[in-house]
Amino acid sequence: MVCARCGARSEEPRPTWTCSVENGVRVHFCDTCSRENLRAIEGRLDSAWW
Repeated sequence: MVCARCGARSEEPRPTWTCSVENGVRVHFCDTCSRENLRAIEGRLDSAWW
């Protein structure tokens, strides 16, 4: 699994990573990127806006 924001890699799915569907594609964000952009995620803004 690869973070769509920073490119961090994980060998196996992490239960704390955030999953989003943007333009019909499932993307994942690592813990750090999720925390840094929590308000945008809760506001349902696409990651392009972050």
